[in-house]
Amino acid sequence: MSRSVRIGHIALSFHEASAIEVEKILTAHGHAVECSAAPHEEMFKRLGRREIDILVSAWLPASHGGYLAPIEDQVRKLTVLYEPYCIWGVPEYVPESDVAGVADLLRVPALENMDRLIQGINPGAGISRFSKEMISAYGLSAAGYVFRTGSERDCFDRFEAAVTDRRWVVVPLWHPQYLHHRYRIRALEEPKGLLGGVDQATVLIRHDAEPVIGTDALAALAELRLGNDRVSALDDALRHPA
Repeated sequence: MSRSVRIGHIALSFHEASAIEVEKILTAHGHAVECSAAPHEEMFKRLGRREIDILVSAWLPASHGGYLAPIEDQVRKLTVLYEPYCIWGVPEYVPESDVAGVADLLRVPALENMDRLIQGINPGAGISRFSKEMISAYGLSAAGYVFRTGSERDCFDRFEAAVTDRRWVVVPLWHPQYLHHRYRIRALEEPKGLLGGVDQATVLIRHDAEPVIGTDALAALAELRLGNDRVSALDDALRHPA
């Protein structure tokens, strides 16, 4: 009997939502599936150590390209599920006439109203690397702005609490993500191009796992497309089950 197919996903809920859609296809083709999650860099290392067969998903080329590079010859890029990109965003009630871009954080009225803590997620995420660079490149630390890594809950709960109180806050975020399904979040203009641009969320499969998965299942997976809006909705449903 063929062994289980091992799916790995980065330990963030929207990656889990995408992995569930991959799992559905594999189980429909008769496969038993084992799923696991880990932080960004660790999951790519597991792929290289043959501890997983499929990684859902690599954001290429900008966010995760450095993690993939050492093992790129071991995997096949099977399909692009959606097209993610990173932002620094503010709630819609922050007037665009006052804060249109990152540079406006250094001017009144942002200096009078904006929370100086920019709360992120784990340090291995692309948005975390990009955000640290932005603090330096835009000279934000001189005005008291600080970027801090943390958990998903640290980042998302802080944003939602700020919205409840209608406080001005910057959230380092990305599309797709469940907060976009619940709130209107306006991306700040970022002319220095430090947020990595638009990536392709790519399903990676080890070459040596392809015989285990089989031609029919691989063909079905290759046809899987989700799109940003659907992933945001799937993420929201996963976090807030009815």
